[in-house]
Amino acid sequence: MPKPIVLPILAAVLAAVAPVDSTLTIARLQYDGGGDWYANPSSLANLLERIAADTGLPVADREATITLRDPALPDYPYVYMTGHGNVNFALEEQGALRDYLLGGGFLHVDDNYGLDESFRREIARVFPGRELVEIPPDHPVFRAFHLFPEGLPKVHEHDGGPPQAFGLFERGRLMLFYSYESDLGDGWEDPEVHDDPPETREQALRMGVNLFVYAITRGAS
Repeated sequence: MPKPIVLPILAAVLAAVAPVDSTLTIARLQYDGGGDWYANPSSLANLLERIAADTGLPVADREATITLRDPALPDYPYVYMTGHGNVNFALEEQGALRDYLLGGGFLHVDDNYGLDESFRREIARVFPGRELVEIPPDHPVFRAFHLFPEGLPKVHEHDGGPPQAFGLFERGRLMLFYSYESDLGDGWEDPEVHDDPPETREQALRMGVNLFVYAITRGAS
């Protein structure tokens, strides 16, 4: 269970980042290049429902869909990107993503198997000279609400490797979280879609809650 201090902190952060009577949501990133950015269609609605249940935060029933060219991009504290195929960011989009992240935004990239090569190529264009670094299990994102002492949970087999969390940081703030060999989004889907054991779905949903909580608290600091 989270520490009792967490919920008052969330309430204070919400008051700072959201207008009165507004709701928070997750923005799914629509991108070019041919990849299925729309994969796992039931995942984010289920995650939002779980965020509301666990935290009491006023979140929407459904995610938003956004592109990097949309001027509303900075309004979303948590942008989610997934898919199996190719990703391509135009020059204008590279600049918009860079500005969003450096300005306090948070991007969660969830490899749904097949995204890795093109994502790494494109993020290197967004941040030349920076490398994705592995996030240790003692990082605050793994205890933002639920506790994950061993780090990122494993959801799907993929290549059979261990789950890995990579990130990009700006002055100590984690601004990009990349879940690899895990596939959290598959664990967020409706139970019958992948027939994951209940304990696997539970771990995936709890990790999703952590990511959302981290995004709205650290991004507002």
